[in-house]
Amino acid sequence: MTSTRSADDRSAAPWLVRTERLELRAVGPADLAPLHAINHDPRTWRHAPEGRHLDEGTTRAWIGRAVDVWESDGMGYWTARPGAGGPVVGVGGASLQTSTGFWNLYYRLDPVYWGRGYATELTRAAVDAAHRHAPDRPVVAWVHDHNASSRAVVERIGLADLGPRWHPVLREPVRLWADRPVPPAEPERTPPE
Repeated sequence: MTSTRSADDRSAAPWLVRTERLELRAVGPADLAPLHAINHDPRTWRHAPEGRHLDEGTTRAWIGRAVDVWESDGMGYWTARPGAGGPVVGVGGASLQTSTGFWNLYYRLDPVYWGRGYATELTRAAVDAAHRHAPDRPVVAWVHDHNASSRAVVERIGLADLGPRWHPVLREPVRLWADRPVPPAEPERTPPE
């Protein structure tokens, strides 16, 4: 897709955000190698092993979709580094979920950097950016019950547990956390047998 934004636009928020310790830059094709390494690592997918990227083509396609989201919605996922030019520690941000109209909060970190507070810092920045970009849209996070680490992150940033909801993509019940009350997108369902 050809960008309608100039290079200067990409050096400003929300394309580029700096937190206390992180530089968050819109995901792009140059991020393929580090993002594939993160998405290929089975430790980063222990709560949803079916999502693991088994080859670079899967990561390349994911990056392509992420770039398209930035182009169409003006906001999406960032590649996270500790300071300008540092190593990639992870990926995350908020992306508009077309099936619900909510901002979907997401992050995935290199296990080497777990436990340093980067997930909390990244997700706080994402919530702030989503509120600035489209404050009328809720920010949500879908968290599996058995994922205690992600549950702790969404609690720290102030999201409320809205209970199990039917996930529009996974097609299974997953716990929904949000910055405000949101109605169910679809009626509750029993998972297919």
